[in-house]
Amino acid sequence: LSRNCGKMLWILFLFLFFGAFQIVLLYLFGQSIIAVDMFLNLVTTNSSEALELLDNLTPAIIAVIILYVPALILGTISIVRKRKLTAEFIRRERKRASIVFGISLLSLVGAYMQDPGYELKSDLYPLNVCYNVGLAFQRTALAQNYHRTSKDFTFHALPTHPKEKREVYVMVVGETSRALNWQLYGYERETNPLLSRQPGLIAFPKVLTESNTTHKSVPMLMSDATACNYDSIYHQKGIITAFKEAGFRTAFFSNQRYNHSFIDFFGMEADTYDFIKEDSVSSSYNPSDDELLKLVEQELAKGATKQFIVLHTYGSHFNYRERYPSESAFFTPDYPMEAERKYRDNLVNAYDNSIRYTDGFLSLLIHMLEKQQIDAAMLYTSDHGEDIFDDNRKLFLHASPVPSYYQLHVPFLIWLSKAYREENVEVHEAILQNREKPVAGNASVFHTMLNLAGIQTPYRADSLSVANRQYLIRPRYYLNDHNLPKSLDKIGLKKEDIEQFRRNNLVYP
Repeated sequence: LSRNCGKMLWILFLFLFFGAFQIVLLYLFGQSIIAVDMFLNLVTTNSSEALELLDNLTPAIIAVIILYVPALILGTISIVRKRKLTAEFIRRERKRASIVFGISLLSLVGAYMQDPGYELKSDLYPLNVCYNVGLAFQRTALAQNYHRTSKDFTFHALPTHPKEKREVYVMVVGETSRALNWQLYGYERETNPLLSRQPGLIAFPKVLTESNTTHKSVPMLMSDATACNYDSIYHQKGIITAFKEAGFRTAFFSNQRYNHSFIDFFGMEADTYDFIKEDSVSSSYNPSDDELLKLVEQELAKGATKQFIVLHTYGSHFNYRERYPSESAFFTPDYPMEAERKYRDNLVNAYDNSIRYTDGFLSLLIHMLEKQQIDAAMLYTSDHGEDIFDDNRKLFLHASPVPSYYQLHVPFLIWLSKAYREENVEVHEAILQNREKPVAGNASVFHTMLNLAGIQTPYRADSLSVANRQYLIRPRYYLNDHNLPKSLDKIGLKKEDIEQFRRNNLVYP
């Protein structure tokens, strides 16, 4: 297009950026183009989290530097020195380019003929990346307008339990915890030494998340939004508001930083909220999840008749070794922590230590509630799971454009106090009745929590509550990158994933 190739190189800089970003993603996930969620992760991931990951992307970053930095330098020199390609060179290369372009068009026609679902906006690089950039901007704008679009929303929530009866409900949102590494689900290691002996605890073994990204999964857990009605999130409030309308004192405590989106919006609906990582000016401040228990203790000490507390932990997020004190390292060696296949045993040791630490955290929380000697219930689940070089695909981390079994199968626990079990026999029996059924965690939590607390609202669907005899088994869906609900057989799962589904008695279409 120009006789000065340096000028064209800089004009096309945006596509160089896409190329560099794509190389990093291919190194990390090994498949798919830059997704909308990848762009949104850039603006919702805090700096310390990003630095933990960047430390383990050195080969990809070196490749990007070698490929692009010298080219940009040479391009700049070409512009400054006004270097020109010969007219003969330009004619020859345009002719060759036209031939290649013609072959490309034939290939495109072949793609349409082979796959009826083929779309330029989804399948043709770099048009798909440009489309995803547009979607990312659109979603960011919708999120920033949330306070305006949701300000008049109400659940019309009403309590049904006796007014004078003191009751406390706690909802714990875990982070990056996969069911496969929980002793409660048959894992051979003692990762749940305390919870496995806890009276009143019911573990659901067939729960899948509907998203493998925190910025979508957690808001779904904290609201009525699901994979099938996700866009409702832009004009509805969260579960905390439903409890407030029903007369509960509410609190939200998080061990994660602000993400300037729905997790913050829903959390800040509470009467009391605290993002404890934001309490320090230091970006390296790394409190353990146990710090949240101090805030729970303070909240319980207020003695409100009706209390609802939501906790957002940091759980098992990479770097796993940073999620628990060194003296809590039960499985060793738990370092080095480089994201390489050769260190898988060490990574799994550290990951299992983080699960064991979560076990202790939840056990302490349950004992705090037991001491109250009141009607109390706790629900725990995780936003998504994690890949840890589990098979020959060598996948690592989560939020990949194409999910895996390891990112989808999550723990789901309900604990009921003795007083609650005696007072609400039907609810307890319904939970026991539903424990072996397939569950979509994101779709169920909102309705289950309202059911446990006896809160009525037109938005509560008992067919989605595992604490209700009316619970119905529904087809499983996954919220894809374009926020569309897709059945599991349409999201790109591979034979390794399907085998794990069957091995763990999970229904696969």
